[in-house]
Amino acid sequence: MENNQNSHINAQQPVHLHKVDFFRIFWRSGIEQGSWNFERMQNLGFAYIMAPAIKRLYPAGDQRKAAMKRHLGFFNTAPIMQSLITGVVLSMEEQRANGADISDDTINATKTAMMGPMGGFGDPIWLGTIRPVLSAFAASLVLSGYGIMGPILFFTAWNILRLVFRYVTQMAGYHRGTDIINLFNTGIIKYVANATSIFGVFMMGVIVARWVKIDFAPLAGFFGGSGGNLMGKIANSSVDVIAPIILTLVCVWLIRKRISPIWIILGLFVLGIFGYFAGILV
Repeated sequence: MENNQNSHINAQQPVHLHKVDFFRIFWRSGIEQGSWNFERMQNLGFAYIMAPAIKRLYPAGDQRKAAMKRHLGFFNTAPIMQSLITGVVLSMEEQRANGADISDDTINATKTAMMGPMGGFGDPIWLGTIRPVLSAFAASLVLSGYGIMGPILFFTAWNILRLVFRYVTQMAGYHRGTDIINLFNTGIIKYVANATSIFGVFMMGVIVARWVKIDFAPLAGFFGGSGGNLMGKIANSSVDVIAPIILTLVCVWLIRKRISPIWIILGLFVLGIFGYFAGILV
């Protein structure tokens, strides 16, 4: 029956997606998770994104229903990376509408094969590196006296980056089709992930040095003799450098142990108050 459908479609005039369809799909991709659910996660959002293409490619009502139905299966990946998968699926749907022998199982298998790597690739880059770095830079502007310019910069930069990336990857997936899956075998994802991890660690060091400060009471009194003041200054400088690093590593370790960040923040408040009254902190 499926082959008969494809033959019937092939007998008609070739159909192709228009620029307006790509823009409609692109804008819809931003609200993919608006109908997220626990059973099939992003499936409703993905079907909503595909709707303009399905309307263009399949004029008959039963064909549209079948196309929408095959995109209601389980789907879940990093939201920003979804656009690359969308582009590949758009290419497959267009080929199928023009008579290519592409089954429902082939389309669903392609989505399944891509959503896992894209999820593991996208979250560390976008949520683990780019967004924290932009947040840190915006917060530094606020602390430096630039006020509202910090949040404006974050909002503008984040949305420009993600929107441009979405559109470019959507079109790349469409033009390359399933051939883009071959990139997974080149190791490029591993290289980019490693580079991102290195950059994230570097930025963590910058953030620790810039913002994490612990003001200890002067240590000059602990060193006797004429060189006491000098030794105290050296000790204070050393502690001021080492203590923030140790505190950051302890907080990271606690988060890895699944301790709630709220409890960590409360613990830091208690530690600060205790250290002040004990004369250790100022």
